[in-house]
Amino acid sequence: RLPRKEDALMAATKTSLHGTRCERSQHLCVAPTFVKEGRALWSIVDLTDLTLVGVRWTNVGESAPVTERSLEDEKIAIEFCEKDSALEQGDWKMQYHLTSSDGLEIFDVQFRGVPVLKSAKLVDWHVSYSKTEQFGYSDAIGCPIFSQAAVIARAAPKVTPLYNTSGTKVGFSLIQEYFNQDWPSPCNYNYRQEYEFYTDGRFRVKGASVGRGCGNDGVYRPVFRLALPDAVTVSEWKDSKWQEVENEQWRHLNETTVLFENRFQYRLNNSPHQSYLVEPSTGQFSDGGRGDSPYTYITKYKSEEGEANLITLGSCCNTDYQQGPEVFMTPEAEPLKGSPLVLWYVGELQNDEREGKKYCWAETYIENGIKRVRTFPCFAGPMFVPEAPPIGSLPGER
Repeated sequence: RLPRKEDALMAATKTSLHGTRCERSQHLCVAPTFVKEGRALWSIVDLTDLTLVGVRWTNVGESAPVTERSLEDEKIAIEFCEKDSALEQGDWKMQYHLTSSDGLEIFDVQFRGVPVLKSAKLVDWHVSYSKTEQFGYSDAIGCPIFSQAAVIARAAPKVTPLYNTSGTKVGFSLIQEYFNQDWPSPCNYNYRQEYEFYTDGRFRVKGASVGRGCGNDGVYRPVFRLALPDAVTVSEWKDSKWQEVENEQWRHLNETTVLFENRFQYRLNNSPHQSYLVEPSTGQFSDGGRGDSPYTYITKYKSEEGEANLITLGSCCNTDYQQGPEVFMTPEAEPLKGSPLVLWYVGELQNDEREGKKYCWAETYIENGIKRVRTFPCFAGPMFVPEAPPIGSLPGER
């Protein structure tokens, strides 16, 4: 039979197609997608010109049907979208709330009374398919109602303890999950945000795709925005020493990048308070991540450049530095001296559905007659490590 209007998935989600005016948001385009027999048909529509600019096929793999889920959208919106929540555990203190399109935002983050982050949030998930034709989605995450999010929060944020391999508690996590109602069916997405805070002063900002998406060759790029405390300056490891970054810039972490102690890309100097070293993910963390190959951007803090909700930022499908934050350093990079700063971090995660190598993927299976979901999340995000013992730390504490 012919597809019906109600069969269309992701119909209201912004899309892009390489070589058309949909690219770089020149025109507003969407891609109603129809799934049948393991394949997805994308109909890419230019809403500015009201024309069909292309159709594309992707493979989505096999899937069992999914049952209905009960949602508590209104309660989540009232408790976590319309007001701020305070969180204090051990030496950590912060506030947080769900945004309409930038995920779970934390702000006024302090460790032992010293600011370590002005704010942090996950602005966008760029999801691209086909390395040659470059089409896909820009997925916003956020509140379940009265929001611009394509993938919404389905439960309240939760705080869970962090343990090391020997079972000792070493901190806590603030976690938020988002997923489409019919996940893990094809063309339904599941994302996860986690903020990890450790008793020794470390913290990590990270996110994950839990599949399943509209294809088995997807590349996921989470766009993190971290506003730094006002007095912080940023240095990068260059010529065997830390050198202060003087102008707005972007960098791509690859096999030629030299890291301090083979771990750290940046130093956040907050003298006379605690300074931090920024450790990008190269697959060293114990969450199954295989490395981010991130693009990073250092820009001046301006409230109009991402402080408010960004419905989407940049194109979903560029493979170079043009991931969105570069627009804040055009037409030319500005000097940074004396200005509050923002660190943008855009990871790159390659979906894999091969047996034994599954990544950014989810699938249903039957166990003892009960339908279950098996997930293979792909995590991205940097760790922030105190450069020296925090002010007021006790001998031997770290």
